[in-house]
Amino acid sequence: MSTIKAFIFDLDGVIVDTAVYHFKAWKKLANTLGFDFTEAQNEQLKGISRIDSLNLILGWGGVEKTAKEVQELATLKNQWYVEMINKMTAQEILPGVQSLLSSLKSAGIKCALGSASKNASLILERTGLTSFFDVIVDGNEVSVSKPNPEVFLKGAQLLQVAPQQCVVFEDALAGIEAAKNADMRVIGIGEESILKNADWVLPNLEGQSAAQILNKLEKSRSL
Repeated sequence: MSTIKAFIFDLDGVIVDTAVYHFKAWKKLANTLGFDFTEAQNEQLKGISRIDSLNLILGWGGVEKTAKEVQELATLKNQWYVEMINKMTAQEILPGVQSLLSSLKSAGIKCALGSASKNASLILERTGLTSFFDVIVDGNEVSVSKPNPEVFLKGAQLLQVAPQQCVVFEDALAGIEAAKNADMRVIGIGEESILKNADWVLPNLEGQSAAQILNKLEKSRSL
């Protein structure tokens, strides 16, 4: 019998790819402040909260703002971002996600979303995925960003399962570290050369089922 009782999914880069919308909104903000923002810099923001991301961007641009101004800029960026994601559809769900979530639901395995995004519920609603998740823990419920494990530990607590009984799906180094800090198994989604600290790595979730993933996890544990 599997020791895994719950799956916890990050949102951006695992369920959907909203990086392009974050990039456009951050770039627009940086440009209004008089400097540019690159895709490479955007990659460094994966899994990091909005305020922490903004502070990094301001540092890159050599711009200093008061705490009040930082909050105002973060709100402005989010307004632009929400305008974009309000137009999202189910066509933007990443390969294999919907079929995996369906197989998990059929198998009776609990699912949680664990994301730094404060717009996670809106994105799930727009893409029609809300009903697949028993619990949603996002940036509105946590006080610290990954690699702190708070978001995943809170998900496990709400699902009423032990952290050791959870497997996390993550595409970011900070998220993988957070899962490890929570004492959870973690599957990286992306490039193995980058996500080498994950228990194992998949390029995406295409062709994956609950049974396949559980079997592989159990086999790797017994090695």
